[in-house]
Amino acid sequence: MIIQFNIVVVLACISFVENSHFRGGTITWRPFNSTPSGSTVDIQIRQRYSWNRLAYFCDDAYIASLGVIGDFSSVFCVSGTCSNWNSNPIYTETYCTDYSVGGVVSSGEIYYTRTVPLNAAFSIAFNSGNWFVNLVVGSGGLWSLVCLIDTTVRADGIINSSPIATTLPVIYKPINVQHVHVVQMSDFDSSDTVRCRWSIGSTSNINGYDECADVCSGVPGAVLYSDNCTLVFTLTQDSMYVAVALQIEDFYTTTSPTPMSSVPIQFLFYGYTASSGCSTPPAIIGIRPNRGKKTEHNTACIGTPIGSTVNELVIVQVYCSDTSIVDFITSSPVGLTKSSIQQIGNSTLLLVFHAFNFVI
Repeated sequence: MIIQFNIVVVLACISFVENSHFRGGTITWRPFNSTPSGSTVDIQIRQRYSWNRLAYFCDDAYIASLGVIGDFSSVFCVSGTCSNWNSNPIYTETYCTDYSVGGVVSSGEIYYTRTVPLNAAFSIAFNSGNWFVNLVVGSGGLWSLVCLIDTTVRADGIINSSPIATTLPVIYKPINVQHVHVVQMSDFDSSDTVRCRWSIGSTSNINGYDECADVCSGVPGAVLYSDNCTLVFTLTQDSMYVAVALQIEDFYTTTSPTPMSSVPIQFLFYGYTASSGCSTPPAIIGIRPNRGKKTEHNTACIGTPIGSTVNELVIVQVYCSDTSIVDFITSSPVGLTKSSIQQIGNSTLLLVFHAFNFVI
């Protein structure tokens, strides 16, 4: 059996310290067996959340010990066929997988297995407080992440799997510059059409529940292109965050009017004033990870057998003098660790990812 995992990396040349609590997250799901059998189906629910590291500390030793972080809250069913779920809910505490000292963030994920009725649809939600105080929209407000699970047998005879999206918890962008940012989406059911949309802060959506609480429309003036989940925006306030709240949805065909599932992804952009002395940012120059044209060695999605040992390298070039990389902000699966930053030349740095007996 082959599993696939994504390594997501951002380079940070500057440090930010900010007291905060929640920094976003996602909830996705899939059946263990997509072929229907009987009246129930076993599904796997994946949760990933990010938090202020001052509130939920994490370091390499804590990751190695499978330490947990985050609020210990229930994820409740909020609409649809809820009776089976609420008698056996899942919880939001996760195993820490990543941290950033400069970014003051700890991230983690956890997987749950639950048996639910076949041909049933319901939405689950994690809602609480609080977001950042210095958010442009939703300062110190509440969050809400809502995920639609629908085990109705599809027209092609299988049980659906939700789409997934991968992001970093905080992405740093210079202010007063137009940015184009693509949220990476994929789906286990490769024939599905996957789109994204803004989360909606009312019950007039497929989930029948508030999907974004106080950070709806959190990026002022942003334009979203749903087919490839591309955001076009300009940040205007220095040292401020904006929250992005999206729903990733899969459709049976390009003309299907109703999504088969809807999963949340929420993350942050941080605006800063760019240095006038360095106009060329650092860049990943190695073969991993790379989001460009997919080749045998050049891909951000890496498959590996369960139980195997994985080693991956990330090589970065710094183009400006008197500039150095102080941190790599990463989003990793449980079981993946990373080395310290190693200098391998006057302007080149190396980061090594290790996964021993990698199991999901």
